[in-house]
Amino acid sequence: MIPKLGSCYYPEHWPEEQWRKDAEDMIASGLSWVRIGEFAWSRIEPKEDVHNFDWLDRAISILGSAGLNIVMSTPTATPPRWVVDKWPDMLIVDAEGRARRSGSRRHYCFSHEGYLGEAIRISEIVAKRYGSNPFIKAWQLDNEYGCHDTTLSYSDSALKAFRVWTSKKYKTIDQLNESWKNVFWSMEYIDFEQIQLPNLTVTDPNPIHALDFKRFSSDQVVKFNRSQSQILKKYTQAPLIHNYMGRITDFDHYEVGKDLDIASWDSYPLGFLEDRSNRSEDFKSKFMRFGDLDFQSFHHDLYRSVGNGRWWVMEQQPGPVNWAPYNPEPAEGAVRLWTWEAIAHGAEVVSYFRWRQAPFAQEQMHAGLNRPDGAKAPGLKEASKVFAELNNFDGIDQVQSKVALIFDYESCWAWDVLPQGKDFSYFELVYDYYRALRSLGLSIDIVSPNESNLSGYQVLLMPGLMHVGEQLESAIKGFDGVVISGPRTGSKTLDMSIPENLPPVVPRINGTVARVETLRPNALIPIQNHGFFKKWMETLVDCDEIIEFCDDGRPAIIGDGKNLYIAGWADQGTLKVIFSGVCSDQGIQTTELIDCVRVRDTLNHRFWFNFSEEEVAVGSIKIPASGVFWEQL
Repeated sequence: MIPKLGSCYYPEHWPEEQWRKDAEDMIASGLSWVRIGEFAWSRIEPKEDVHNFDWLDRAISILGSAGLNIVMSTPTATPPRWVVDKWPDMLIVDAEGRARRSGSRRHYCFSHEGYLGEAIRISEIVAKRYGSNPFIKAWQLDNEYGCHDTTLSYSDSALKAFRVWTSKKYKTIDQLNESWKNVFWSMEYIDFEQIQLPNLTVTDPNPIHALDFKRFSSDQVVKFNRSQSQILKKYTQAPLIHNYMGRITDFDHYEVGKDLDIASWDSYPLGFLEDRSNRSEDFKSKFMRFGDLDFQSFHHDLYRSVGNGRWWVMEQQPGPVNWAPYNPEPAEGAVRLWTWEAIAHGAEVVSYFRWRQAPFAQEQMHAGLNRPDGAKAPGLKEASKVFAELNNFDGIDQVQSKVALIFDYESCWAWDVLPQGKDFSYFELVYDYYRALRSLGLSIDIVSPNESNLSGYQVLLMPGLMHVGEQLESAIKGFDGVVISGPRTGSKTLDMSIPENLPPVVPRINGTVARVETLRPNALIPIQNHGFFKKWMETLVDCDEIIEFCDDGRPAIIGDGKNLYIAGWADQGTLKVIFSGVCSDQGIQTTELIDCVRVRDTLNHRFWFNFSEEEVAVGSIKIPASGVFWEQL
């Protein structure tokens, strides 16, 4: 496969006489894909049942005739004002009970049946008109589900739908009371109509009530996406895509992905470093022009799994963004670096946001490949360089990694509901494991918690996995490699209770968590011959074999050569010692990398990435500043 490059374009933002030149310039710059239409509802349908397609027909014809492959979008992320006037209760409501108003985007509640009908209706109108258009080679459904905290809604529509959801799940109110253990604090119901949403309670709501609400809210996203997918499949054979975001964990992307053909995500390394990273201020200062050197790759690997091997970057940052607390300019070469990293992780298309910077509205400070006056911006030069370099490749194909890491959205929800410690985050725990693996020069596959086939892997890691399901349990029992779990793995039932036999309920691990503690930021528990535990610590008893102890005498790691359970949140140094030892036993080569270098292996190439503004050397390999080096395997 030879990856392609593209851009996001908004013909409705520019004079029509400019479209043809823009299209020709895209082709000349090495771009072959263009996404349009995701925010164009008010221009397509300015009033209910009044349609204006002439401008869009011409835009599609001009772009397609120039040689561009078009990604057409359903415009449902931005319902126009007349839709809100028709359905004034369609607005998403936050946990404080405040409607989020129109005037920007993503202001709809996933549970509102009236808006769902509108979304289906406009999607079908657009699909009927363009489903067989030869220039349209893919479809994007909606835009950035969950962005701006818009998955969870506490509206009347959500309440009504949640009551229906719980009645279908539990069948009887007695079964719900039993599963939720509502005998606690006299929370028992006599009818499903008594159930409220888990917000504005005096203190914490019942954890299973809160977790079920998160499960329900995720199901509403799946339902919304499926409704459009089913419509599109009636009118087009082109692949269906959605563009997910970075560190959005409040709906199950694996489930949404089942109704799509390709996963994509919107990669903004500098914005995410400032807006979604818990890294230190020193780290942020050091990498302010590159971004967190593992954050993008983590999402590349995650969405490759969500897309069942097929994934894109739908929006790649080409310059400063406008929405983070601070918005520095990328280092020279960083856009090229990010593009090549995505390609090395299997991206079929890397599409830059956007072709030209808008001189107006909310995103006028968001850089594009071109300035508002049409002059080329630095990112365009780097994109064109990648295009030229791709011509030297016969193909860049993926190969299964030897190491698999489970990422589970339900565990995110569970530990958000019941963190036990202020700074316990499932995402951060899994990400710590991922960072340690990457710093050892390893390529990683991220897999679903429902994985049933582990053949080909030699190491499986599942830190913090709330519950080990039947499919995964069966796969682990037949797995010949090493399983690394803990802390907090297998520590809850599906009803969010402590298992009767006490955790960890993990295949092939014998031991009992007698108690847990969460630690203050500066409280560390040293591990003999290693580093330390932070944030979270479990006291294990009745263990078959203790591999390592803490200085205070408690077990730190239990198990055997094939099965390890880590009893706390280990620091990076400890994780790297554990992982490198396991890999060595499995015949997997590791190389501890300096903090600005990362590696990715494909079928025939090894790619080296330098996230610094100085040339660095790894052995005989010299990686240029802000650069990429590849070698044949």
